[in-house]
Amino acid sequence: MLGLIVGLGNPGKMYKNTRHNLGYRVVDSLANKNNKNFRPGKGNYLFCEIAGEEKRDFFLVKPLTYMNASGEAVMEALDHFGLKGENLLVLCDDVNLPLGKIRIREKGNDGGHKGLESIIYHLNSFLFARLRMGIGEAPRDMDLEEFVLKEFDEEEKEIVERMIEKACTAVENTLIWGIEDSMSRFNA
Repeated sequence: MLGLIVGLGNPGKMYKNTRHNLGYRVVDSLANKNNKNFRPGKGNYLFCEIAGEEKRDFFLVKPLTYMNASGEAVMEALDHFGLKGENLLVLCDDVNLPLGKIRIREKGNDGGHKGLESIIYHLNSFLFARLRMGIGEAPRDMDLEEFVLKEFDEEEKEIVERMIEKACTAVENTLIWGIEDSMSRFNA
């Protein structure tokens, strides 16, 4: 059973609408839908608690450690809430998926994503669920780091908003019906 939904991103206004902050945007959207505000946690993260179906409350978390050290904040939150890696769903961007596509997995490697790499390192395990959101490949003439820290182009914004909405629906579905059901519904 999931209990911790972590949206990966970087804190600060300068990163708010970048490609790397899709995880933040999804948990922000879920918090807004539930009329909740984030507050400081017992570590380097912000969180809010959401009342789930059948008294299954869950926590939305935004690490404040910056992307490459996300695992530190994830471990702090898991420890504080008494949860384990199998209770974790991580939301992040993915350059290996086309813009607008989402992919849910029960487990897996980091796929070159520094935030996932940090979480795998700190958990000493790749056995946690993740929902990846496609941002497309970096242009050949652009460094990957520059690309993920870039805001979406105007013509991409509508696709991104639909993807965020779909990711929120997928998270809600996963909390109610489980990861396998969401994989069959949303990975098509």
